[in-house]
Amino acid sequence: MAAWDLSVTVEELGPEATPFKVSVTSDLHIGGVVLRIVEKTQIKKDWSDHALWWEQKQQWLLQLSWTLEKYEIHADARLSLTPQHKPLKLGLPNGTTLRLQACFSRPVFQTVMGVCRLLNMRHPEELSLLRPVEEKKKKKDTEEEVVVYDLTSLRISSGPAHTLSNGMPVHFADSPQTEAVYKMLSVSLPAPETITKTPRPTSLVDKAQVHSRWLDSSRSLLQQGVQEHDRLLLRFKYYCFHDLQPKYDAVRLTQMYEQARWAILLEDVGCTEEEMMLFAALQHHIGKVSLSEPRLMTSCPAMDDLDSALQCLEVKMDAEECSAEDMLETMTVAPELHDYLNIFRPKRLTLKGYKQFWFTFNNTSISYYKSKEESLKEPIQQMNLKGCEVVPDVSVAGQKFCIRLLIPGAQGMNEVYLRCENELQYSRWMAACRLASKGKSLADSSFSNEVQNIQSFLDMQRTTPGVNAAQTDDIINTHGLVSPRYHKKYKSKQLTPRILEAYQNVAQLPLTDALLRFLQIWQALPEFGVCYFVVRFKGCRKDEVLGVTNNRLIRIDLGTGDVVKTWRYNIMKQWNVNWDIQQVAIEFNANVNIAFSCVTATCKIVHEYIGGYIFMATRTREQTEVLNQELFYKLTGGHEAL
Repeated sequence: MAAWDLSVTVEELGPEATPFKVSVTSDLHIGGVVLRIVEKTQIKKDWSDHALWWEQKQQWLLQLSWTLEKYEIHADARLSLTPQHKPLKLGLPNGTTLRLQACFSRPVFQTVMGVCRLLNMRHPEELSLLRPVEEKKKKKDTEEEVVVYDLTSLRISSGPAHTLSNGMPVHFADSPQTEAVYKMLSVSLPAPETITKTPRPTSLVDKAQVHSRWLDSSRSLLQQGVQEHDRLLLRFKYYCFHDLQPKYDAVRLTQMYEQARWAILLEDVGCTEEEMMLFAALQHHIGKVSLSEPRLMTSCPAMDDLDSALQCLEVKMDAEECSAEDMLETMTVAPELHDYLNIFRPKRLTLKGYKQFWFTFNNTSISYYKSKEESLKEPIQQMNLKGCEVVPDVSVAGQKFCIRLLIPGAQGMNEVYLRCENELQYSRWMAACRLASKGKSLADSSFSNEVQNIQSFLDMQRTTPGVNAAQTDDIINTHGLVSPRYHKKYKSKQLTPRILEAYQNVAQLPLTDALLRFLQIWQALPEFGVCYFVVRFKGCRKDEVLGVTNNRLIRIDLGTGDVVKTWRYNIMKQWNVNWDIQQVAIEFNANVNIAFSCVTATCKIVHEYIGGYIFMATRTREQTEVLNQELFYKLTGGHEAL
């Protein structure tokens, strides 16, 4: 076979260095090419992390046993021998920027796994990388330098993933500098006063632009144009947090809280004024306790073994309880919930304002009658809440306890308001509606917990009469606790007593409980976990918004922001992407088909979101440490993964 010259540059020699000419034949394998290049450089060093990068094809040549012929490499190819791991600047949710070694040759999904292992964050499948917003060029004298903490020298130990030393991973305990960085990652930092200058989304289109910046999880950093020392953001992408254990998840829990906090402060997720004051009180409390209460716990191997044994026992008992519950559900009838409630239907002319009826809740349906005596007859109407949107409309101070229901119908979403008389009634009916929307009945074991969570949330919003919040010695920076909109509406001296009033209800919470309570209330917000994309549905002439969540797709009117239709994943039969025309097509039960093209993002990002959420639903507690990467790529990779 004839020999020919192959041109290869070596990154270590600099960009101006002359490429090496290597004499090769088409049947030479990639490993042989690398060996010849290394011999030509005459540099003695560890080359094991280096690989060949094919510039024209934007492709890594990682299969060392493949021949040049199999890769279809000819004499005109320009190859580069470069390290697979390079320094990358990474911005975390709490505002800290790290410089660390990241893999540029493997898919982003695996790169994130490596980063999370370094930072001791479990369940890396919930996170991904996105590009930062392109900032306008500032004058040199006004430009603020971002502090970057260097972790490029950090190496992960070969021991178990959760081996801790002095309350932190072994590889962070090597020096005082790395210990200080780990404490920064695992302890909440106060929000800067520059929050007013931080860009905030003002419309659904602005929110949709954020999700156009996600990197493709199935392609490498270098394939997507990311260069050495570039800055990317590490964020939670999928809002379904699995197996959260504060003992092992100090960094994960803190970064989750920080992402939630900034989403509220920048109004990426909407909330009521009372909820904003409660969030502010929890932030104030978390900030105070973080300074005084040590977060890091030392780990005892014997206790770890005991914890593992208890977890295994708990899993077995959960399985036994589930089977017992299944048997009981088949033998017993689900309990009913019934009471007098007020109903209002804005789109129906027959009901002007609220009117009282006798309501019954059975399985996943609500029925209402003129009175309790007529409940044995046919109902005026029966509404199946499976797949509906449940939105709280509550003001504890104003004694307003309403539930807004958006129920799927043939002509779109039917809007219904239910008004309850008191907190207890609201808690029970709200819990029932939430379970029904997920297809669960009142017999579900989570009903009582749901009621309890709603009641505790209402308790925290209640102000305590006779407590003079001004008596405390706290001096609070309200600019870092509430969104800028409230500073336009109120002065700081008006906000401070309201925040301190709410603070009285959370002041006794331990730090971990306060963080978990903040996340719990965040997850209960109507807009929680909705990722927006501007799309054009097939057959329509105007752009609309598609909301993607962990359990459903939402069609939203771009002009009004109203929900038009929802489709749950559990009724989805299949979905596919026509990559040639960049169109996503989804088939649901009952011969329902939708198709749309994406306006603000690529179809690959939407496809990856849908497949990613379906992958998240396959995780089980028994497989908490095992990740099926092949299934993830199959569900999210598209045509590249086939």
